[in-house]
Amino acid sequence: MPSPRLALLNAAHAAEDTRRNFRREIDAELVEYHCPSGELPETFAFDGCVVTGSSASVYWDEPWIGRLKEWVGEAIETGMPFLGVCYGHQLLANVLGGRVEPMGEYEIGYRTVQQDGRNRLLEGVDDDFVVFTTHSDSVTEAPPGATVFARNDYGIHGFRKGRVFAVQFHPEYDRATARTVTEGKDDQLTDERIAAVLDGITDENYDAACEAKQLFDNFLAFVREVGRETDRAVPDDTD
Repeated sequence: MPSPRLALLNAAHAAEDTRRNFRREIDAELVEYHCPSGELPETFAFDGCVVTGSSASVYWDEPWIGRLKEWVGEAIETGMPFLGVCYGHQLLANVLGGRVEPMGEYEIGYRTVQQDGRNRLLEGVDDDFVVFTTHSDSVTEAPPGATVFARNDYGIHGFRKGRVFAVQFHPEYDRATARTVTEGKDDQLTDERIAAVLDGITDENYDAACEAKQLFDNFLAFVREVGRETDRAVPDDTD
């Protein structure tokens, strides 16, 4: 199939860094919608969908979040492949019947996550891998029927259900974004904690975290595979 056409549901309030990072990492045609501004697709005519991170919580009672959940739920029912990152991970878990709760603490910085080696989203990634994390909510219960494929001491970092994949960490981050996000937590974290995280944003840690970017290519390969299956399912009326 030609380059996949994906809906990019940008849930970040400050959208520019998120836009730049996903457009750099995903080699596909991305049609972007800024969800906090009320933007959503008017169609499900996409090869797949990506839901980004956000400073919002999925359990907030805000109109844009309710509309986003409704659209995502309907899109999943069409069989559209999904990839959720951080807030997107939590939103997909919520829509599919999982549980998302505040952690009472913050996971932030380059940390190690363990995967079970059985999920195609992380094919080519080591069983123990480094990623940048920043979240104070977590998926405490995966959706019914979902397979959890990545965890660390803070909990679930990856699940799959059908054509839906989701990860808690940020494979798309560059160093500039990691620094900007960390510096922006001055109202939630101590100066000492922020300084420690900033000290960890090194070339070595960033280079190690680049391994997880493989999941974007793996997701696109899955999208193409689903597209071929759909093409084969269409009856040939030329006979």
